[in-house]
Amino acid sequence: MFRLPLVAALIGLACSVPAMAQEPQDYLGVPGPISLGGEDYVLSWSSNPQPGYYKQEYLPQGSTPEMYDSMVIVEFLVSDMALTDVVAAQMNMINQRKATDPIANMAVFDNQERGELLLDFILSAKDDAGEYILEWNGYRYAEAELDGQDGSLLFAVSERSYGNDNAEAFMRDLREFKAKRSLDLTSADLPQLR
Repeated sequence: MFRLPLVAALIGLACSVPAMAQEPQDYLGVPGPISLGGEDYVLSWSSNPQPGYYKQEYLPQGSTPEMYDSMVIVEFLVSDMALTDVVAAQMNMINQRKATDPIANMAVFDNQERGELLLDFILSAKDDAGEYILEWNGYRYAEAELDGQDGSLLFAVSERSYGNDNAEAFMRDLREFKAKRSLDLTSADLPQLR
C-alpha cells in the first residue's frame, strides 16, 4: 500500500511495498470495482507475498498509491487461527507502535451476530519536511474460504491526510468521519472470494 520511503516507515505493519509497478493480478476473484460509500474503487495493486496469503488494493479512478486519500483493501490468509487471534496480532503491532507514534490509537468492535470483528485505528508519521501524514483504517475481519481452504478475510478502508493543516482538520473531524466510514464498511457486502 505504501510506496514512498517515508510512508513505508509510517505503517509497514499494515502495508506492503511492491518492487515495481505492474498490472495487478486478481488472486481472489474480486476484480472490482468495489463500491463503498458511494465511490467506486478499482484494482490497483496485488501481491501473493507467501503461500496462502493474498493482498489486493483498490483506489478511486485517477488516484495514485503514492498519495492516495482513500483506499479499499481485500486480503485473505489461509489459517486455522481464530479471528480474535488474527486481530490480536494486529493490535500487538499497533501497541508496539505507540512507543514512537504519539497519534497511534485503536478500538475493537465485536459483531457477534455476524461473527466479525472491526479494528478501528489511526497512525501517523512525518514526511521529510516534518509535516504530518495521518492514516485512519477500518479493518473488518471475517472467516472465509478460498479454493476449499479456510482462513481469514480482511475487508478494509484506509483514509489519509497529508500536511499539518490537513492533519488538524482530519483530527478535528475524525469522530464523525470514522463513524461514517465504519458504517460504510460494515454495511457493505463482504467481497465474495472465488
